[in-house]
Amino acid sequence: MISRLAGAALRAIFVVLLIATPTLLLPAESPDTAQIVTLVALFAGGLVLFEYASFYPSLIEFRDAPPFNRVRFLSLFCTIFLLTLILRGRTDPTTLTQFATAVGGLIGYAIDFPYSPVRLVVSMFPAESDPANIALVRTAAGLSYLISLISLAIFTIMLRLQGWPARGRSFNVWVNLPTFDPTAGGDVVQRLIRDARFNISLGFLLPFLTPLAVKSAADLFEPMATYSSQTLIWTVATWAFLPASLFMRGIAMGRIADMIREQRRQSYELAVANGLAHA
Repeated sequence: MISRLAGAALRAIFVVLLIATPTLLLPAESPDTAQIVTLVALFAGGLVLFEYASFYPSLIEFRDAPPFNRVRFLSLFCTIFLLTLILRGRTDPTTLTQFATAVGGLIGYAIDFPYSPVRLVVSMFPAESDPANIALVRTAAGLSYLISLISLAIFTIMLRLQGWPARGRSFNVWVNLPTFDPTAGGDVVQRLIRDARFNISLGFLLPFLTPLAVKSAADLFEPMATYSSQTLIWTVATWAFLPASLFMRGIAMGRIADMIREQRRQSYELAVANGLAHA
């Protein structure tokens, strides 16, 4: 019980730090910004604390199947931290901020090819937009998208090498998929496979669909890039993180479906060997 509470408290602290990072490192944009961020950070930290301290799950998926949530958290934290460094470099340049901006700029230009997600994000800006703001968004989008791809690759490699999520222990579907009702009807394996395919398809399409959906409101992006650094950070980070998260969720659900199918096969072979079923 004590180790569970300690782990939950540590996770809550990390979540609070994640949300507060842009506010801590960037100049204050308005007197109310710090208060709003503090409330959001405390709420998110409290949610994580109660979720991981409780034996009964509610919202967070794959709670007891590391490193799924750890990879997602590290991906989002790296994205937020690096974007914050880039934005900080506009007002308080240092060697670290200049290095992050240079690397992000190279990545952004490398990924900014026709029909790429980064090109779609950049194309949302009006033609008369400030080139410096367009370059900033290209840098942020390219860096965020690359981090999301790296996190997806890391999770896939760990899944193959470590045999996730079993690793020598039982996997509780109810604890790790609290929003998935196995008694809702239909075969569980087929539903898991269907949900996995849906998440993977949505994760692939979302980086392309999101810029197209908001292109009609392109006049909002110029003020966003010019005046609201935190809005830019969280918008670009979410744009890159959410598709990768959906991809990982789809891959994970497909893996669980394979585990259930294999367990059924072993149970059937055991029943045949014991004469309880016909081959």
